Amino acid sequence: MHTAAVYLAPILGAEKSKVPFYVAGGLLVVWALTVSLGLGLRKPDFPGSLSGQRAVMAVTGVLVLAAVLTAVITASPPAKAVAVKPVVYAPPTAEVPGAPPSAAATSPARAPSTSAGSTPAAAPIRAGTSSSLTLAANPSGLLSYNTKALSAKAGNVTITMANMSPLEHNVTIAEGSTILGATPTFKGGSRTLTLKLKPGTYTFYCSVPGHRQAGMEGTLSVS
Repeated sequence: MHTAAVYLAPILGAEKSKVPFYVAGGLLVVWALTVSLGLGLRKPDFPGSLSGQRAVMAVTGVLVLAAVLTAVITASPPAKAVAVKPVVYAPPTAEVPGAPPSAAATSPARAPSTSAGSTPAAAPIRAGTSSSLTLAANPSGLLSYNTKALSAKAGNVTITMANMSPLEHNVTIAEGSTILGATPTFKGGSRTLTLKLKPGTYTFYCSVPGHRQAGMEGTLSVS
């Protein structure tokens, strides 16, 4: 059996035919059915003698070895994966006949870049823009203004505050924790405050101790 496998290996390895494996496997199946069903069930003393047992074992071993050898020899190697290069489709650019190529077609597009950690520049203040706002303290003495929100355009912003309350008040403009300007603290009449403001959100409040904490404040939005 070993000698036969050595001679058959080049032929079977070249052709990769599965027929020898099917033949060897079929013979093994037939032999197993014959021994178990055809002889084993009909003859209780099968295989009888010691020589019969050795013969059955020898034939079984030869058929099993033949099935294993033909399975190994005729096995096909795994297919190699083939890398597929993706194809990038670029849509055609419409050109007018006779016209020179456009700058967009002859030069690559460049995306705007910003350096790390940089912040967008604030919108510039348009020259000659001014806004006039009015604000009033509660005339009955409550610690509040007549509004919680003011809005203006970027540029010169003028706030005229009236105080007919029996208490002294003012209006202070701040950006975050930075105070940009304030009217004098007064009672009776009105005072005016003008500031040059860029777009953003500001806070207006009364800086008299305790008045802001009581609710005398609001938001100034500049666009």
